[in-house]
Amino acid sequence: MIILGLNAWHGDAAAALFVDGRLVAAAEEERFTRVKHESGFPARAVQWCLEAAGARIADVDIVAVPRDPWARWRHKLAWALRFPRFSADRARVAATFSTIDAALADATGGDARNIRARIRRIEHHRAHIASAFFASPFERAAVLSLDGLGDFASGLSGVGEGTRLRIDRESLFPHSLGIWFSAVTQYLGFPHYGDEYKVMGLAAYGAPSQLDEMRRLVRDTDRGLGYQLDLPAFRHPTHGPGISWTGGAPSQSPLFGPPFESRFGLRRAPTADIEDRHRDIAASLQARLDELIIAITRRVTRSANSGRLAYAGGVAYNCVSNGRALAANAIEELYIPPAPGDAGLAIGAGLYLWHHELGKPRENVIEHAYWGEAADEPAIARALAAAGIVAQALTPDEIAERTAALIADGRIVGWYQGRMEFGPRALGGRSILADPRRSDMKEILNSRIKRRESFRPFAPSVLAECASEWFEMRGDSPFMLVAHRVQPSRAARIPAVTHVDGTARVQTVTREANPMFHALLSAFHRQTGVPVVLNTSFNENEPIVRTPEEAVNCFLRADMDVLAIGPYLVERAR
Repeated sequence: MIILGLNAWHGDAAAALFVDGRLVAAAEEERFTRVKHESGFPARAVQWCLEAAGARIADVDIVAVPRDPWARWRHKLAWALRFPRFSADRARVAATFSTIDAALADATGGDARNIRARIRRIEHHRAHIASAFFASPFERAAVLSLDGLGDFASGLSGVGEGTRLRIDRESLFPHSLGIWFSAVTQYLGFPHYGDEYKVMGLAAYGAPSQLDEMRRLVRDTDRGLGYQLDLPAFRHPTHGPGISWTGGAPSQSPLFGPPFESRFGLRRAPTADIEDRHRDIAASLQARLDELIIAITRRVTRSANSGRLAYAGGVAYNCVSNGRALAANAIEELYIPPAPGDAGLAIGAGLYLWHHELGKPRENVIEHAYWGEAADEPAIARALAAAGIVAQALTPDEIAERTAALIADGRIVGWYQGRMEFGPRALGGRSILADPRRSDMKEILNSRIKRRESFRPFAPSVLAECASEWFEMRGDSPFMLVAHRVQPSRAARIPAVTHVDGTARVQTVTREANPMFHALLSAFHRQTGVPVVLNTSFNENEPIVRTPEEAVNCFLRADMDVLAIGPYLVERAR
């Protein structure tokens, strides 16, 4: 049986393909269109997933879509009667999904009449939860999804056991932690879809002096998952979420209302300087989210009678809150998939269908993120030749040893090896690597290559077997989704990846998950005594590079020193 999971006409459009229940390929459409958070139909991702499996669209048995128009229909109807304009917009989005057959035919060059696949609708948050629980190693665990809005809910919780999910709590629109965090992000002058991570980084530079105001914006309650917004302060209850999913980059209208400015002062313009009050508002926002996540995770794990938690949804990207929930012992073991946001719905819809609905045995523990395409050596050689670059092929051991030496010498390396990552994090497949020991490396990367805000931290990748010696953590953290405190005795040795608050968004690397990256880290460890490298995404204000040509062009354009691409090592003159 072949199942195609789709996240379509939504932010971070993506496709995932399962053959007899096993995930074989997954890709985000943004990597093909080169538009961040691409929101249209994932046509090219579908094409590639089919090619990777050696399949045609006519071979697909079921298309799993993470949107259910009948979910919470009474709640939807009540809002439709109150706000006809909002409901008309939602109806237009829903109508788009009736054209899936035609969109698949257009994407694959076929005839919609020849597509035999059944379309199966999966409720949005159940797909999120499935992407976490059914990909986890847990036989039984508490399950949680938190995001902005999906099928008129912002969160679900319950228990996963074997091949079944049991949901016992939900929080409904318009109450949403994701919308609240996005509203404050916009107020602070970061208007683009997906900018929330910037505010998370900024928060470490402020003090939570506005925490009481944040508690008034989001109150504790016994209803739902335990949170309730002060609705008059927001626009979405009367105007809707205001997000356009028609294709290209998503656009979002303002979510915060006039009460924000009466409480916090005038909003910050995107080009204005960041003041201390902005840092304090960011810190207060993060502190309130930390409180809520700790309380929610304690409640859901207690209700499930399990210290294990499988967690997904856009809010799960907040690595600071994830780390603080672990540090507060609100969770004993945590699994978050490599793409807990909306791209991961493509995987979650397929997993939900295969396990929960069809009752098939579980065999999809996802321990790595390398589900995208890999370029073969001839394709890499052609890309280098087209750019006029002459390079000699090396063995994998030579690539690892020489690249480690170059990093130790202060060089900045573009690393293009193996299959591309699925999800937003560069995890040693399409990465830019640098020496974490240099206190000036963060400034060098920002000025020469990344050209991004100075308050945003860079992340470390560490040998899994050495992780607890360098970071206050237990277990693995393979997807860079938890911020752990750097061991105080080690922080001075890796200043480039230690954030101002003493934490780092850690990726642990095992030989089994990524032999080549593990070999590089091992070589760097032997040469320097440090089992850590700085790892950031291989891009320059664009989606992560996909093809060898994009890697070569980014290397040349972004002023990197070294390109390690497949078996080739390219060095610039110093």
